[in-house]
Amino acid sequence: MTQPTAPAFIPPEIARLLRHPPPATLLCALAALIIQLFPEWRAGLLYDRAGVADGEFWRIWTGHLVHFGWPHFVVDAGLLLIVGWFAENRHPWFTRAGLVLMPAFISACMFWLEPDMARYGGLSAVNLGLLVYVAAEGWRHDRTEWFWPAVIVIYVAELAYEYYRGGQGGGAIRFDDPGIRVATGAHLAAAGYVLLALGAGLLRRLKASS
Repeated sequence: MTQPTAPAFIPPEIARLLRHPPPATLLCALAALIIQLFPEWRAGLLYDRAGVADGEFWRIWTGHLVHFGWPHFVVDAGLLLIVGWFAENRHPWFTRAGLVLMPAFISACMFWLEPDMARYGGLSAVNLGLLVYVAAEGWRHDRTEWFWPAVIVIYVAELAYEYYRGGQGGGAIRFDDPGIRVATGAHLAAAGYVLLALGAGLLRRLKASS
């Protein structure tokens, strides 16, 4: 039996990715969709500093699956499917572990380092963490490739823009709660998680080569 071939207009790399659905990424996106379909669940699942302080530790993870309106969900879940599909195929262990550990790391950073951050929701920080890791690893494997450094430069520029605007307005995304702002600190925490992961990988490679 021969495998079905992809249409000629689909690049071979994209066709290969489409033949290997990423289970962890799809599960995460599905969970976010289910939560979005039941808006009455938001209050009990959102990252809420007071709730976490009272022992509601599930919010450390579920808060990243809650979104402030359908536009917010479509952007975050859509980016997760694109980046996560690529990342889980190229770097399965980092991606699957990251979808569990990175939300907890980001939430812990917000809890301890941003005491004024009362609420948080969305997958944007996790998405950016996956994107930066993929870009950094891509650049490590091919230092002559311009695309991956460009991705990192765009990421840094976005963080600078968020800082300049004071996190207000949400850029092109319209939240259904006017009190919500872009959580630049969460995005920086995601970058910190990636730097730790890259550092651990470097130490492992140095140890293996010695």
